[in-house]
Amino acid sequence: MKRNQAACICQTLHFQLKEDVEHTCAVRAVREEVSHYKHRLDRSCTKYRILSETEQPDGSVIVKIIKQYNHSPVGEYLDLNKT
Repeated sequence: MKRNQAACICQTLHFQLKEDVEHTCAVRAVREEVSHYKHRLDRSCTKYRILSETEQPDGSVIVKIIKQYNHSPVGEYLDLNKT
C-alpha cells in the first residue's frame, strides 16, 4: 500500500482582464479576484507560499504559487529557505 508522505502543487495562474469591461474597472476587478483567491486559500486552511506576483503591462496579474494538495501533508515543500 502506498501513502502520500507530502504533496504540493506548483501553479502559475494568470488573472486576466475581462475584455467587455472598461480598462480601469477590469484592472480593479483583477486585483479583487487575486485578493479573493488568497482569502479563499486562507479560509480553507490551505497551506501555500506565493513565489511571485507580477502585474503585467496590461494590468493582468501572474501569480506563481506552491500550495497544499488535497489537504495532504506538505513536508518540506513550503520551507521558506527553499526555492
